[in-house]
Amino acid sequence: MNIKSSRTLLLVAATTVLMAGCDQSNQDRTAGQKLDAAVARTGQKSEEFKTDIKNSTADAVNTVADKTRDAAITTAVNAELLRDSKLSALKINVDTTDGRVVLRGTAPDTASRERATVLAKVVSGVVSVENALTVSRN
Repeated sequence: MNIKSSRTLLLVAATTVLMAGCDQSNQDRTAGQKLDAAVARTGQKSEEFKTDIKNSTADAVNTVADKTRDAAITTAVNAELLRDSKLSALKINVDTTDGRVVLRGTAPDTASRERATVLAKVVSGVVSVENALTVSRN
């Protein structure tokens, strides 16, 4: 072995001893204890990961449920509007988000415009109705 290799080896050994001395708590533990600690940390991370997955899945399920509920409200409001003789022939756009209904399009007169609001409000699950219908000028 040459002098350069010997110095490098000595430097690596000295560094290892110094680093081991800095971590006194780790030095007093056996290999089995270190392994147990690593397994425990891995188990903890695994539980955290499972919790994150459960929360993400629950959020996704809630989002799908909310979208499905909003789609059902939109369908029911459209059905109510179709039952009205003056509103059924019109193209009224119904948008629902979190139970909040927005009506867009035209109404033949002011009374029909107001009736559209009343019809939308009677649908189960509707939280509020924003009536953006305009009265057509025939």
